[in-house]
Amino acid sequence: MAVIIKDLMNGNDNLPEGREEEAVGHNAIAAGFQGQRQWTDFYPNGDFAEAVLNTSFDWNGAREPYILATENDVLNGIGMLFMKLLTNRAQMFADVRTYWSGDAVKRVTGYDIEGKAKDSDGFIHLINSGACCLDANGEAKDENGNAVMKPWYDVTEADMDAIMANTTWNAADNGYFRGGGYSSRFETKAEMPVTMIRLNLVKGLGPVLQIAEGWTVHLPEKVSDTLWARTDYTWPCTWFAPRCDGKEGSPFKTAYEVMANWGANHGAISYGHIGADLITMCSILRIPVCMHNVPEEKIFRPAAWNAFGMDKEGQDYRACAAYGPMYKK
Repeated sequence: MAVIIKDLMNGNDNLPEGREEEAVGHNAIAAGFQGQRQWTDFYPNGDFAEAVLNTSFDWNGAREPYILATENDVLNGIGMLFMKLLTNRAQMFADVRTYWSGDAVKRVTGYDIEGKAKDSDGFIHLINSGACCLDANGEAKDENGNAVMKPWYDVTEADMDAIMANTTWNAADNGYFRGGGYSSRFETKAEMPVTMIRLNLVKGLGPVLQIAEGWTVHLPEKVSDTLWARTDYTWPCTWFAPRCDGKEGSPFKTAYEVMANWGANHGAISYGHIGADLITMCSILRIPVCMHNVPEEKIFRPAAWNAFGMDKEGQDYRACAAYGPMYKK
């Protein structure tokens, strides 16, 4: 399945006579795999293909990661594409699945959350069958030994070995995947800066973007396992604490408000705090940003936005509407 998807995206000169059109491929920069019921009730799931293609290497070694959205979620696929093009890194596809408050974690495990998780009064469980890039387990290290998701051209043999050594391929849960298959499984056992986004398409408005900068959270093994088993223990697992401000009425008061204000149960997640770059990119594309926690001093939009009022968020909506999309049908 992974090879077929690569051929569909890239083309393949080795296809037999009579398949000249297919051999050209689609010259695709992103793709999606349906994989929900229409396929997985009777075919093996696409988790391996999704995980490997989204990763910055495969059986041939390091290479530019593909963008392959699971559940054929084009909006999340475009979000992944935006961040891949900005960073040259593999991108995570995950469900924004569960919020765990400090009180709930204490009640279930006896553990008092700390660090970034305590600052945001909890964390969000990012988990979705096998769609996530394997780079996200954080086993690649920089020159100082810090966990990192590297640009694909900096990925070394040692990085690939470490990432694969900390990934398993588990038999698919038949409750989700009646056709069987294998899901990639790992835990992000590191604190890394990450940015989660969601592109939403709103009737009468068009595309809008949400941005949440934060960090992956490393929990004690027993605590992580207890919470992980509440969802699906065969899927890749990342705990995420967004940067929160504690202000009443803010969508970033705590991690709970971030999840409550999120536009879908999917998120595209990139290594690094790149929210400011995304805001600038969105102004170029005329996509208003409806929710973000990027520090004000880091934000750059065109000076013409100042003619559209004094409130920054309103400016963005009015300017994008007035100038119209950069690219049209």
